[in-house]
Amino acid sequence: MRILPNKAQLKHIFDLLKDVRVIGLMAFGAIAVLVSWSGVGVLQQNFVLQQQIAQLEQEISIQELENRNLALRNVYYNTDQYLELQARRQFGLAAPGETVLLVPERVALENSAPPLERAAQATAEQERSFYQENIDAWFDFLFRGFRSVD
Repeated sequence: MRILPNKAQLKHIFDLLKDVRVIGLMAFGAIAVLVSWSGVGVLQQNFVLQQQIAQLEQEISIQELENRNLALRNVYYNTDQYLELQARRQFGLAAPGETVLLVPERVALENSAPPLERAAQATAEQERSFYQENIDAWFDFLFRGFRSVD
């Protein structure tokens, strides 16, 4: 059950609201809330700006690393080693005392690819046979009487 204020209590509350001190206190409270709200907005904006600054600093460091990488690549392009490799690749040139043999690409691939493929196939067969043997051993163990004899 709720008790409602009587007329005397309402008049007292109304008189308090007319008091200058209460009005001043309410105004001070409203200003404090507005200042706090403004401060929170400034803090949020500062946080967003700090995140943007951190992201831009990361981008700057990435660009600096890319610039260093390009500078090192330029230094490498000016070395004699790079020039020699490019002369060998593009023009088929050789160092003094070396003999250059030109082999068609088809012949080179035919003679170099199969050994790698055979090694991969042999490894796959060994792994497959090990697993297959293991599966067969378990099958024999579990279903001894049910397996037909070959």
